[in-house]
Amino acid sequence: MIQISGFPFQLNNNWQLGDIEKTIIKHMQDAPVSFSYSSLTELSFELKVRKNIINSAKEMKQSQAAFTSFEYARCNPQYWHLTPAGGFQLKPGVKPSDAIQDIYRNSSLYAFECATASVIVIYHAVLNSIGTHLFDSLFQNLYLYSWHTDSDLGIFTFYSNHFLPGDVVYFNNPDYDPRTPWYRGINAVLLNDGRFFGHGFSIRTAEQMIEILNEKRIPGSHQSSYFTNLVTRPSFSYLARFVSPERSQRGYKLQHPIRHHNKSSISYVQYLHYLNQLIKV
Repeated sequence: MIQISGFPFQLNNNWQLGDIEKTIIKHMQDAPVSFSYSSLTELSFELKVRKNIINSAKEMKQSQAAFTSFEYARCNPQYWHLTPAGGFQLKPGVKPSDAIQDIYRNSSLYAFECATASVIVIYHAVLNSIGTHLFDSLFQNLYLYSWHTDSDLGIFTFYSNHFLPGDVVYFNNPDYDPRTPWYRGINAVLLNDGRFFGHGFSIRTAEQMIEILNEKRIPGSHQSSYFTNLVTRPSFSYLARFVSPERSQRGYKLQHPIRHHNKSSISYVQYLHYLNQLIKV
């Protein structure tokens, strides 16, 4: 169910929506949980970003960016500094929007694993949703590594039995072969047709994703890979504040710490676990 300012939302013919937005709306309306918005503008913004996440995932599928581990990561040195950990640090004087767009424009120069790919897809979608000027203002110190993100992206994760197109989900492979640890799982974007995009795995159904992971298990294993109920998404309502005409200037911005771990294809929950270990130390 969808609520706007506490009242049930009713889709009418005056609201011009594309097929992707209509699919997202239907998923929301059929969900056993309520989606609440302060205004139609806020709902419209989330639909826009979700649609762009789906389109950015499809664009990455068509790109020449390679799937690899952190050890063999690569990027365009014109825009990024490749750190020893395999992360991409934005170079001084480079606009964040130009650097993100370059990953798609010169994709053959890039290689990264699937958690980093998910973050890139979300950044690219947000860029296409809010424009270059605001994007460059918000994300001035971009660093791409696993699930590390700028605080203004508002990434969060939770467990749910209901998923919406544009969500990032996770397929877990508990018995992955230690010789190929990058197959410990797949971070994948749920598309509008019910299939999933996972960097390095193309666009496939859930059953096909599991089948691929099962081929990468310890020899003799009988424990199947599986689709988890983990959902990761940006905070659409938080991002919507920045595009509001009433937005106010902030004096302080929280910076997330960086946790290097050298484990490809982990879920956001696992990254938070590593991050908490760093904070405790």
